[in-house]
Order: sequence, then C-alpha cells, then structure tokens
Amino acid sequence: MIPDEAQREELRKYTYSIYILQALGFVTGGITALLGVIINYIKQEDVRASWLESHFRWQKATFWYGLLWTLLGILTTWIFIGYVVLPAVTIWLIYRIARGWIYLVDGKRMYPLTTGENSE
Repeated sequence: MIPDEAQREELRKYTYSIYILQALGFVTGGITALLGVIINYIKQEDVRASWLESHFRWQKATFWYGLLWTLLGILTTWIFIGYVVLPAVTIWLIYRIARGWIYLVDGKRMYPLTTGENSE
C-alpha cells in the first residue's frame, strides 16, 4: 500500500525525530539514540519501498556501528588506543547525523535506488 501525502509527511517527521534523538544521544549518554533505533525498528514496515527507507537504514547503521566502535574505544582505553578511537567515533557520528539530516531536508535518499524501492 502506497501511503498518501499525510502519511508520508508523518513518516518524514518520524525520520527527523530520529535524527534529533541521535544527536541528543551525545548529552543523554546514548539513551535517546537507543530510543531512536527502537522507533526505526517499529516503523520500518511503514517506510518500506519508499525513499525514507534509506534513511532508516542509515540511522540504524549509524547507531549500531557507533555503539560497536564506542564499546571498542572504551575497552581499549587501557592501552591508549581508545583515546584515538573515541574522538574519531564522535566525529564520525556527527558527520553521519548531519549528512542524514541534510539529505532528508533536501528530499534525497541516502543510498542509490535499489530493486523494489519507488522514487516518490
């Protein structure tokens, strides 16, 4: 089922909200970022085959890879590697959130069109 204009705008608001929750994760210790990824999984069926699906994939990858590299950074601080990894992860997360937000504002998908996606 293709969503109507009101449903598409509602899904776009969810996508904006998730980027905001990810950004707030820097000041909440990641709790809001976790909430954002939960929303991603709850709403993923609603964005399937739309250009917003690429943003949801981008957001989930940002969260999971950010978590992985943050944990690796924390675990390696005792050998000082973590002191390089943690700032690098922070910069990478800021980049991912900013790029996703800009692409969303511009109405662009995050990845090239794949089979099954429409170009709404």
